Amino acid sequence: MHAVPPSALVVTGILSVQVGAGLAGRMFSQVGPAVMAGLRLWTSAALIAALGARGLARSVRELVRERAWRDCAVAVAFGVTLGVMNFSIYQSFARIPLGIAVTIEFLGPLAVAVASSRRPIDLLWVGLAGAGVVLLSHGWTSLSVHHSGPQAAGVAASEVAFALVAAAGWAAYILLSASTGRRFRGSSGLVIAMLVAAIVVTPAAAAGRPAGPGSAAQPGVLGVGIAVGLLSSVIPYRLELEALRRIPARIFGIWMSLEPAVAALVGRVLLGEALAPREWAAIGCVILACAGAARGAGREPPPEEPGALPPPPAP
Repeated sequence: MHAVPPSALVVTGILSVQVGAGLAGRMFSQVGPAVMAGLRLWTSAALIAALGARGLARSVRELVRERAWRDCAVAVAFGVTLGVMNFSIYQSFARIPLGIAVTIEFLGPLAVAVASSRRPIDLLWVGLAGAGVVLLSHGWTSLSVHHSGPQAAGVAASEVAFALVAAAGWAAYILLSASTGRRFRGSSGLVIAMLVAAIVVTPAAAAGRPAGPGSAAQPGVLGVGIAVGLLSSVIPYRLELEALRRIPARIFGIWMSLEPAVAALVGRVLLGEALAPREWAAIGCVILACAGAARGAGREPPPEEPGALPPPPAP
């Protein structure tokens, strides 16, 4: 993997995340978003735990021996945030186009980047992101994929709330991932968080009724769930972690700003979701705002932390 350029690692990770989201979206007519969120998190947790089982067992023993309940609480909060974020973004994918949902979700990382800076130019990025939101707010009627008529605008606006919850979850995730990375060795903190996240969404997944003739226990559905877990979590985490070892975080953030556009393209190809010019302009505003904020987030790469975790894939 060392021979692969960092840019290729980041772009491949972005494409992997969004293809996973697209595959999940294609299953919503059979099992519903809550069930797919549960399948994604449980398969991801199982795969990541299998890869880091030895480190996980050592970390759990250390937690118990040292009674490091504060560290444990951070990992649990990290997992709860991850569960809420995944549940919310999948609910959003089921209601509005993939590209729009990811664009709104990106407001979370943008808020973290701007809040950690004191540069006047960041007001420009906030304004640019706000312009993107305004462009979307004038197109609420085109966001809803399930409703039409005079009340569609209000219904679609309420459905966007799931993407906003996911944005808040992503912002909290960024902060908690850094704290977890400092407290745990390797990927053990991530494994604990993934297991907690899977437990968090289990009640909703178990209560979720199949949206069609499919069942979560069918081999085909389980196979897609495993594929989504690999594409949306395991593969991008590994690629992004390798990229972050070789490039500054600000460069990584700029490249990650491509994610809303990639999401829109994947939504068009896999889900047949066509966006209006106004919505593409909104995506462009948010991409520029995120790239600008990331570019000024830090001119020097942060000190390397052996246990640090990569920022999460968007969905």
